[in-house]
Amino acid sequence: MSSRIDLHMHSTASDGTDSPAQLAEKVKAAGIQVFALTDHDTVTGAEQLAEHLPEGVTFIPGIEFSCRMVSGKCHILGYRCDMAHSAFQEALVQGTALRRAKFEKRIDRLREKGICFPEDELDRLRQIPGVGKPHLGNLMVRYGYAPDRQTAITEVIDRCATGSSRIAAETAVTAILASGGIPVWAHPLGGEGEKTIGPEQFESMLDELTGYGLMGLECWYSKYPLSLCEKLARVAQQHRLLISGGSDHHGTNKTIPLGTLNAEGREISLEQVTLLRALSEEK
Repeated sequence: MSSRIDLHMHSTASDGTDSPAQLAEKVKAAGIQVFALTDHDTVTGAEQLAEHLPEGVTFIPGIEFSCRMVSGKCHILGYRCDMAHSAFQEALVQGTALRRAKFEKRIDRLREKGICFPEDELDRLRQIPGVGKPHLGNLMVRYGYAPDRQTAITEVIDRCATGSSRIAAETAVTAILASGGIPVWAHPLGGEGEKTIGPEQFESMLDELTGYGLMGLECWYSKYPLSLCEKLARVAQQHRLLISGGSDHHGTNKTIPLGTLNAEGREISLEQVTLLRALSEEK
Protein backbone atom coordinates (compact mmCIF):
# COMPACT_ATOMS: atom_id res chain seq x y z
CA MET A 1 0.00 0.00 0.00
CA SER A 2 1.44 3.40 -0.94
CA SER A 3 1.33 6.43 1.32
CA ARG A 4 -0.29 9.71 0.32
CA ILE A 5 3.03 11.49 0.66
CA ASP A 6 6.48 11.00 -0.87
CA LEU A 7 9.16 13.64 -0.31
CA HIS A 8 12.11 11.89 -1.94
CA MET A 9 12.27 10.86 -5.60
CA HIS A 10 14.45 11.34 -8.68
CA SER A 11 13.88 12.13 -12.35
CA THR A 12 15.96 11.98 -15.53
CA ALA A 13 17.57 15.26 -14.41
CA SER A 14 19.68 13.04 -12.15
CA ASP A 15 19.63 9.24 -11.92
CA GLY A 16 15.93 8.46 -12.29
CA THR A 17 14.36 7.00 -15.44
CA ASP A 18 11.14 9.05 -15.49
CA SER A 19 11.06 12.54 -16.97
CA PRO A 20 9.60 15.21 -14.66
CA ALA A 21 6.34 15.14 -16.66
CA GLN A 22 6.12 11.34 -16.48
CA LEU A 23 6.87 11.41 -12.77
CA ALA A 24 4.04 13.88 -12.15
CA GLU A 25 1.56 11.58 -13.88
CA LYS A 26 2.80 8.53 -11.98
CA VAL A 27 2.49 10.42 -8.70
CA LYS A 28 -1.14 11.23 -9.42
CA ALA A 29 -1.88 7.66 -10.56
CA ALA A 30 -0.38 6.35 -7.31
CA GLY A 31 -2.79 8.47 -5.26
CA ILE A 32 -0.04 10.59 -3.74
CA GLN A 33 -1.30 13.97 -2.56
CA VAL A 34 1.97 15.66 -1.57
CA PHE A 35 5.33 15.02 -3.19
CA ALA A 36 8.78 16.49 -3.71
CA LEU A 37 11.33 16.01 -6.48
CA THR A 38 14.84 15.84 -4.99
CA ASP A 39 17.32 15.25 -7.78
CA HIS A 40 21.01 14.97 -6.96
CA ASP A 41 22.82 18.34 -6.91
CA THR A 42 20.41 19.92 -9.41
CA VAL A 43 17.03 21.68 -9.47
CA THR A 44 16.54 21.40 -13.24
CA GLY A 45 13.95 18.65 -12.86
CA ALA A 46 12.07 20.51 -10.15
CA GLU A 47 11.89 23.60 -12.34
CA GLN A 48 10.58 21.55 -15.28
CA LEU A 49 8.09 19.65 -13.15
CA ALA A 50 6.45 22.87 -11.98
CA GLU A 51 5.13 23.19 -15.54
CA HIS A 52 3.52 19.72 -15.54
CA LEU A 53 1.64 19.56 -12.25
CA PRO A 54 -1.60 17.57 -12.28
CA GLU A 55 -4.61 19.00 -10.46
CA GLY A 56 -5.18 18.02 -6.86
CA VAL A 57 -1.51 17.32 -6.12
CA THR A 58 0.77 19.49 -3.96
CA PHE A 59 4.34 19.80 -5.18
CA ILE A 60 7.30 20.81 -3.01
CA PRO A 61 10.49 21.69 -4.92
CA GLY A 62 13.55 20.00 -3.44
CA ILE A 63 17.14 18.91 -3.92
CA GLU A 64 19.50 16.24 -2.56
CA PHE A 65 23.08 17.37 -1.98
CA SER A 66 25.83 14.72 -1.83
CA CYS A 67 27.95 15.76 1.13
CA ARG A 68 31.06 14.97 3.14
CA MET A 69 31.62 15.68 6.80
CA VAL A 70 34.14 14.94 9.54
CA SER A 71 32.29 11.83 10.71
CA GLY A 72 31.26 10.37 7.35
CA LYS A 73 29.40 10.86 4.07
CA CYS A 74 25.76 11.89 3.95
CA HIS A 75 22.99 13.24 1.75
CA ILE A 76 21.19 16.44 2.69
CA LEU A 77 17.72 17.17 1.34
CA GLY A 78 16.61 20.76 0.96
CA TYR A 79 12.93 21.70 0.74
CA ARG A 80 11.30 24.87 -0.55
CA CYS A 81 14.53 26.81 -0.92
CA ASP A 82 14.72 30.13 -2.70
CA MET A 83 16.62 28.71 -5.65
CA ALA A 84 17.71 32.18 -6.78
CA HIS A 85 19.35 32.97 -3.43
CA SER A 86 23.09 33.60 -3.79
CA ALA A 87 24.14 31.12 -1.08
CA PHE A 88 21.97 28.38 -2.58
CA GLN A 89 23.29 29.10 -6.06
CA GLU A 90 26.88 28.93 -4.81
CA ALA A 91 26.28 25.52 -3.22
CA LEU A 92 24.47 24.34 -6.34
CA VAL A 93 27.29 25.42 -8.66
CA GLN A 94 29.87 23.79 -6.40
CA GLY A 95 27.89 20.54 -6.11
CA THR A 96 27.28 20.33 -9.86
CA ALA A 97 30.94 21.03 -10.68
CA LEU A 98 32.15 18.34 -8.27
CA ARG A 99 29.65 15.82 -9.68
CA ARG A 100 30.77 16.52 -13.25
CA ALA A 101 34.44 16.28 -12.27
CA LYS A 102 33.77 12.92 -10.61
CA PHE A 103 32.02 11.70 -13.78
CA GLU A 104 35.05 12.58 -15.92
CA LYS A 105 37.44 10.94 -13.43
CA ARG A 106 35.34 7.77 -13.53
CA ILE A 107 35.49 7.72 -17.32
CA ASP A 108 39.29 8.01 -17.12
CA ARG A 109 39.54 5.22 -14.53
CA LEU A 110 37.28 2.97 -16.63
CA ARG A 111 39.43 3.60 -19.74
CA GLU A 112 42.47 2.52 -17.74
CA LYS A 113 40.64 -0.76 -17.13
CA GLY A 114 39.94 -1.16 -20.84
CA ILE A 115 36.31 -0.09 -20.55
CA CYS A 116 35.57 2.41 -23.31
CA PHE A 117 32.38 3.90 -24.75
CA PRO A 118 31.58 5.82 -27.95
CA GLU A 119 32.08 9.56 -27.44
CA ASP A 120 28.51 10.35 -28.53
CA GLU A 121 27.22 8.17 -25.68
CA LEU A 122 29.38 10.05 -23.19
CA ASP A 123 28.31 13.41 -24.62
CA ARG A 124 24.69 12.37 -24.13
CA LEU A 125 25.37 11.65 -20.46
CA ARG A 126 27.20 14.95 -20.06
CA GLN A 127 23.91 16.71 -20.85
CA ILE A 128 22.30 15.22 -17.72
CA PRO A 129 22.61 17.74 -14.85
CA GLY A 130 22.89 15.10 -12.12
CA VAL A 131 24.81 12.42 -14.01
CA GLY A 132 26.04 9.60 -11.78
CA LYS A 133 26.97 5.95 -11.30
CA PRO A 134 23.71 4.41 -12.61
CA HIS A 135 24.24 6.06 -16.00
CA LEU A 136 27.69 4.55 -16.38
CA GLY A 137 26.44 1.24 -15.00
CA ASN A 138 23.73 1.10 -17.64
CA LEU A 139 26.31 1.82 -20.35
CA MET A 140 28.53 -0.98 -19.10
CA VAL A 141 25.62 -3.41 -19.37
CA ARG A 142 24.67 -2.16 -22.84
CA TYR A 143 28.22 -2.63 -24.16
CA GLY A 144 28.75 -6.01 -22.52
CA TYR A 145 31.14 -5.02 -19.74
CA ALA A 146 28.85 -6.21 -16.94
CA PRO A 147 25.86 -8.59 -16.56
CA ASP A 148 23.74 -6.00 -14.73
CA ARG A 149 23.89 -2.44 -13.45
CA GLN A 150 24.39 -3.29 -9.79
CA THR A 151 27.36 -5.55 -10.56
CA ALA A 152 28.84 -2.80 -12.73
CA ILE A 153 28.55 -0.33 -9.87
CA THR A 154 29.72 -2.47 -6.96
CA GLU A 155 32.40 -4.50 -8.73
CA VAL A 156 33.85 -1.85 -11.04
CA ILE A 157 32.65 1.76 -10.70
CA ASP A 158 32.83 1.89 -6.90
CA ARG A 159 36.44 0.72 -7.15
CA CYS A 160 37.42 3.63 -9.39
CA ALA A 161 39.14 6.12 -7.09
CA THR A 162 37.99 9.70 -7.74
CA GLY A 163 39.08 11.50 -4.57
CA SER A 164 36.86 13.91 -2.64
CA SER A 165 33.95 14.96 -4.84
CA ARG A 166 31.22 16.06 -2.42
CA ILE A 167 30.50 19.47 -0.98
CA ALA A 168 30.85 19.98 2.75
CA ALA A 169 27.69 19.17 4.69
CA GLU A 170 28.06 22.47 6.49
CA THR A 171 27.99 24.27 3.14
CA ALA A 172 24.79 22.49 2.08
CA VAL A 173 22.96 22.97 5.37
CA THR A 174 24.00 26.63 5.64
CA ALA A 175 22.97 27.36 2.04
CA ILE A 176 19.56 25.73 2.48
CA LEU A 177 18.93 27.69 5.68
CA ALA A 178 20.12 30.97 4.15
CA SER A 179 17.72 30.50 1.23
CA GLY A 180 14.75 30.01 3.57
CA GLY A 181 14.63 26.24 3.10
CA ILE A 182 14.58 23.29 5.47
CA PRO A 183 17.60 20.93 5.56
CA VAL A 184 16.86 17.25 6.24
CA TRP A 185 19.27 14.33 6.62
CA ALA A 186 18.27 11.78 3.96
CA HIS A 187 18.16 8.05 4.87
CA PRO A 188 20.33 8.69 7.96
CA LEU A 189 21.17 5.03 8.55
CA GLY A 190 22.20 4.41 4.93
CA GLY A 191 20.35 4.51 1.64
CA GLU A 192 19.36 1.80 -0.81
CA GLY A 193 22.45 -0.19 -1.77
CA GLU A 194 24.52 1.35 1.03
CA LYS A 195 25.82 -0.19 4.24
CA THR A 196 23.78 0.53 7.37
CA ILE A 197 25.79 2.69 9.76
CA GLY A 198 26.07 1.78 13.43
CA PRO A 199 24.62 3.65 16.44
CA GLU A 200 27.93 5.26 17.40
CA GLN A 201 28.56 6.74 13.96
CA PHE A 202 24.92 7.80 13.65
CA GLU A 203 25.15 9.76 16.92
CA SER A 204 28.43 11.36 15.86
CA MET A 205 27.01 12.42 12.50
CA LEU A 206 23.79 13.65 14.05
CA ASP A 207 25.70 15.80 16.54
CA GLU A 208 27.79 17.27 13.75
CA LEU A 209 24.82 18.00 11.50
CA THR A 210 22.65 19.53 14.22
CA GLY A 211 25.61 21.74 15.02
CA TYR A 212 25.37 23.11 11.48
CA GLY A 213 21.63 23.76 11.87
CA LEU A 214 20.02 20.55 10.56
CA MET A 215 16.24 20.75 10.99
CA GLY A 216 14.93 17.29 10.10
CA LEU A 217 15.45 13.54 9.69
CA GLU A 218 14.07 11.31 6.96
CA CYS A 219 12.61 8.75 9.38
CA TRP A 220 10.11 7.06 7.05
CA TYR A 221 12.19 5.42 4.34
CA SER A 222 11.55 2.56 1.91
CA LYS A 223 14.58 0.46 2.93
CA TYR A 224 13.93 0.57 6.70
CA PRO A 225 11.63 -1.79 8.62
CA LEU A 226 8.68 -0.03 10.25
CA SER A 227 10.15 -0.60 13.72
CA LEU A 228 13.36 1.19 12.68
CA CYS A 229 11.39 4.06 11.14
CA GLU A 230 9.48 4.47 14.40
CA LYS A 231 12.74 4.45 16.36
CA LEU A 232 14.13 7.19 14.12
CA ALA A 233 10.94 9.21 14.61
CA ARG A 234 11.45 9.02 18.38
CA VAL A 235 15.06 10.16 17.96
CA ALA A 236 13.85 13.10 15.86
CA GLN A 237 11.35 14.07 18.54
CA GLN A 238 14.00 13.86 21.26
CA HIS A 239 16.24 16.21 19.30
CA ARG A 240 13.32 18.47 18.31
CA LEU A 241 13.85 17.69 14.65
CA LEU A 242 11.20 17.58 11.96
CA ILE A 243 10.16 14.17 10.62
CA SER A 244 10.22 13.56 6.87
CA GLY A 245 9.57 10.56 4.67
CA GLY A 246 10.32 9.42 1.14
CA SER A 247 10.66 6.40 -1.09
CA ASP A 248 13.88 7.35 -2.94
CA HIS A 249 12.12 6.29 -6.14
CA HIS A 250 14.41 6.15 -9.20
CA GLY A 251 12.07 4.58 -11.75
CA THR A 252 13.56 1.37 -13.17
CA ASN A 253 17.02 2.22 -11.80
CA LYS A 254 15.81 1.05 -8.38
CA THR A 255 12.85 -1.21 -7.68
CA ILE A 256 11.15 1.13 -5.21
CA PRO A 257 7.48 1.99 -5.87
CA LEU A 258 6.36 5.56 -5.31
CA GLY A 259 4.89 6.23 -1.87
CA THR A 260 6.82 3.39 -0.17
CA LEU A 261 7.88 4.80 3.20
CA ASN A 262 8.94 1.60 5.00
CA ALA A 263 10.11 -1.89 4.10
CA GLU A 264 6.73 -3.45 4.92
CA GLY A 265 4.86 -1.02 2.67
CA ARG A 266 2.60 0.20 5.48
CA GLU A 267 0.83 3.49 4.77
CA ILE A 268 2.17 6.52 6.60
CA SER A 269 -0.29 9.36 7.18
CA LEU A 270 0.34 13.02 6.45
CA GLU A 271 0.15 13.71 10.19
CA GLN A 272 3.16 11.45 10.81
CA VAL A 273 5.35 13.69 8.65
CA THR A 274 5.82 16.81 10.77
CA LEU A 275 7.93 18.47 8.08
CA LEU A 276 4.69 19.21 6.22
CA ARG A 277 3.43 21.50 8.97
CA ALA A 278 6.67 23.48 8.91
CA LEU A 279 6.48 23.80 5.13
CA SER A 280 2.86 24.97 5.35
CA GLU A 281 3.81 27.65 7.88
CA GLU A 282 6.33 29.04 5.40
CA LYS A 283 3.75 29.74 2.73
